[in-house]
Amino acid sequence: MQTCLVALSLLSADFSEMGRAVRLMESSGADWVHLDVMDGRFVPNLTFGPKMAADLRAITSLPFDVHLMTEEPERLLPAFIEAGANWITFHVEATVHCHRHLETIRSAGARAGIAIVPSTPVSAIEELLPDVDLVLVMTVDPGFGGQSLIPSCLDKVRRLRDLRRDRGFGFAISVDGGINGETAAAAATAGANVFVMGSAFFGSASPAAEVAAIKSLRGKPTRV
Repeated sequence: MQTCLVALSLLSADFSEMGRAVRLMESSGADWVHLDVMDGRFVPNLTFGPKMAADLRAITSLPFDVHLMTEEPERLLPAFIEAGANWITFHVEATVHCHRHLETIRSAGARAGIAIVPSTPVSAIEELLPDVDLVLVMTVDPGFGGQSLIPSCLDKVRRLRDLRRDRGFGFAISVDGGINGETAAAAATAGANVFVMGSAFFGSASPAAEVAAIKSLRGKPTRV
């Protein structure tokens, strides 16, 4: 996966206008709809569950990128698969039998991802890399939108890029947290190719321009 993909997060949308938000994502040229699922335990916030995904699935063909920020994410896998998730990512910090859960996702025909928070090193997921389709590097402490990217998290992106190259893996590298035109450029140079954006999109006077700017980044040098 060489092009830059933009996954727009519903966390920053008006929850009373979710359908309208998804249609705005479509018209902006976004690649994926990113659904941040929070349980109030793994992160200090609550968002939505499988029914939201199922209801929105009926109005869009955009791929659904479900990010489970929940304890025991395996309990939610069947429901989100049934709701139409195309990609499901869960946190290595939130469960024990990660290989089993990755297989559950992939055997159902969805793509499987593993996520790490800023305090978790890449070494914690190295054994999983042959079995994942995506690695999500949280570039803020998860739970709330509108935070600023933690620059040191890009070192993990570089490490993952090198592991992917040296071992011949094919996983995508996603960054989530504080992503805008400037930080996306630095993350792309580090090796990321999926960019989760929320506040910068919904707070922009020209949301489509925000998406286009990120999708044009591949191959452009920038100082990190």
